[in-house]
Amino acid sequence: MASAAPTDPTPAIAQDVLGAVRQVLGTPNGMIPLHEPEFAGNEWAYVKECIDTGWVSSVGSYVNRIEGDLADFTGASHAVATANGTAALHICLLLAGVEPGDEVLLPTLTFIATANAVSYIGATPHFVDSETRTLGVDAERLDAHLREVAEISGDRCVNRRTGATIRALVVMHAFGHPCDLDALAEVAARWKIVLVEDAAESLGSYYKGRHTGNVGRIAALSFNGNKVMTTGGGGAILTNDPELGRHAKHLTTTARVPHRWNFIHDEVGYNYRLPNLNAALGCAQLERVPGMIERKRKLADRYAAAFAEVPGVRFLVEPAQCVSNYWLNTIVLDAAQADAHEAVLGVLNDADYMSRPLWTLMHRLPMYAACPRADVSVAEGLAAAVINLPSSPKLAD
Repeated sequence: MASAAPTDPTPAIAQDVLGAVRQVLGTPNGMIPLHEPEFAGNEWAYVKECIDTGWVSSVGSYVNRIEGDLADFTGASHAVATANGTAALHICLLLAGVEPGDEVLLPTLTFIATANAVSYIGATPHFVDSETRTLGVDAERLDAHLREVAEISGDRCVNRRTGATIRALVVMHAFGHPCDLDALAEVAARWKIVLVEDAAESLGSYYKGRHTGNVGRIAALSFNGNKVMTTGGGGAILTNDPELGRHAKHLTTTARVPHRWNFIHDEVGYNYRLPNLNAALGCAQLERVPGMIERKRKLADRYAAAFAEVPGVRFLVEPAQCVSNYWLNTIVLDAAQADAHEAVLGVLNDADYMSRPLWTLMHRLPMYAACPRADVSVAEGLAAAVINLPSSPKLAD
């Protein structure tokens, strides 16, 4: 008796997602990366000038230029270039007044750098939940959590359970989509907490007409190789407070007091300045950011149209009154499809469309498992549902 033909174990949703991605990107000839840098402007000319003149380290005209260019582009009063985005976050938290023993509120749904920067100071991450609309911190659930665990004591917010001061709230604009900054700023002000923006992924994104990084007291950008623009590594601090801007530059330059020849340092500082070589690359990249974002938004429109025909999947679109850079195009599986999450990832990557899930949630990492946290059930649901798709600007061409 003939045996029955084997059945395909791949869930139907995985094939539907693959079909939508193929409709947008065509059939690959080799792996399509998630997000790759693009060098098509003055990058080589600017970097060559650094090499030809010998100005390759952290002192040079391009370091000053990129700070001015970033301030102009973002509308922030002050921009300070740093060696990477994590260094920028570290300085942001120091300037927000975070001290050893403090707690810092941050989403469990974030990249590891957000939590690590808190740890560098000797403070403790205190994880909170995200919302499904933006993937950013949920202001309403945050306020409810603080009413449950915190109290105002003088000019401080104190965790009643641990006795620690809750000093700051770090909000992260996931994949370039601005979170609900007005609501979050209101919660932070009510609880006497400093608002810091982790804008690492949101260069070129706007919240109600203002570039991200301008609502919090201070903000951090990242220019890693996979960001909208890159300096190889690199990052920047943004602030509209002149004293914070001055202090940020001082701290990132080893806290050296200017002098023609003597080495005088007046506090513990950090060797966090961006080298001139990297800044030159970034100046050329920043010239091209508007065009790259325009193409990325066209690609996002094509994804949105393709996934509108796929049941059980939501394409993540920019929030109302916001303009997103669509750093990484993102789909969210319905809860009923959560069991197919790994299968969808497998099918896409096997077909040479590089795709990835969310980062491991912070509270699931061994070094942060014992940290205080709110109910983060929404973030846990998102971790089983979110998938990032290839998002390089050239894919729109």
